[in-house]
Amino acid sequence: MCDEQVICMTEQKKAVALISGGLDSMLAAKAVMEQGVHVEGINFFTGFCVEGHTHAIRKKDKDKPKRNNSLWVAEQLGIKLHIIDIIEEYKDVLINPKHGYGANMNPCLDCKIFMVNKARQWVQENGFDFIITGEVMGQRPMSQRRETMPIVAEESGADELLLRPLCAQNLPATLPEKEGWVDREKLFDFSGRSRKPQMALAEQYGFVEYSQPAGGCCFLTDEKYSRKLVDLWQARGEKDYELDDVMLLKVGRHIRPKQNFKLIVAREEGEARFMQGYKNDFINMNCASHRGPLALIDGKPSEEDLQLAGQITARYGQGRDAEQVEISIREPGKEERKIAVKPLPQNEIPKEWFV
Repeated sequence: MCDEQVICMTEQKKAVALISGGLDSMLAAKAVMEQGVHVEGINFFTGFCVEGHTHAIRKKDKDKPKRNNSLWVAEQLGIKLHIIDIIEEYKDVLINPKHGYGANMNPCLDCKIFMVNKARQWVQENGFDFIITGEVMGQRPMSQRRETMPIVAEESGADELLLRPLCAQNLPATLPEKEGWVDREKLFDFSGRSRKPQMALAEQYGFVEYSQPAGGCCFLTDEKYSRKLVDLWQARGEKDYELDDVMLLKVGRHIRPKQNFKLIVAREEGEARFMQGYKNDFINMNCASHRGPLALIDGKPSEEDLQLAGQITARYGQGRDAEQVEISIREPGKEERKIAVKPLPQNEIPKEWFV
């Protein structure tokens, strides 16, 4: 402990680590903690990275962990985690990415710049000294290339305050290294897409359980999810979304017979239970005469459109082979009513209707 009469020259430095919930960010934080730095975690909630959400809903995912992986990682590390809601701010990153999209609707480079910038602001506001990320050079084709890593540091404003412990030896020394806050020789030179170096380091640190393969769980990297998001924008005639849109794109069959409406048909009981929470916000229907799924109708369907939606909904119920199925229709602010439809055969549902 420092004597009160002496200026303490060994004050513990403080760093904030971007914690995605994956192995890399966990290892990066641990590597710096091993050098005596006080580390706290920060996780930015965009709405597109709720890993445990679909695991909790769908029966096929019942054996997967139902947890927030960023909180779980913080618990394994024994550090405080700050979760920050950036849903509204993130919209501009997704809708207008300066550096464009990856293979799907993932604005990875703009996303990383944005999050490091938010971490830089947090560091300044909370008296911390530098930022840690779990990036590995060459691991991701858009945001983690040798030529893009300096762009993240520069455009985020973090500059030399940004330390990437897992690949630091492949990069110019940062301020924490130059000032001796961390020993560069005890950092790493990982590169490429192989996970073996990280897995070996995890074993060295005693981590026996961790998210595979890379954590983060960004739905925007998923082709099917991205297609649904683009369809939503095209149907509405504008690039915008709310959190409910984000969540509903993750569940059900999305079928768009016409530009003015689409059905979201529950694929199993868990999805139907989740979708029940939206029954007051959407026209919704289900089979009344047979067991069948709940379907939400997004858009402005005509009466003829509702007949077609009923035929499609009946197709996915136990009355799919019946001559006639009774469908219950509930519209917000109106009395429930029933219509009789003939189920639409599967071969009469064109592939292009499926989003």
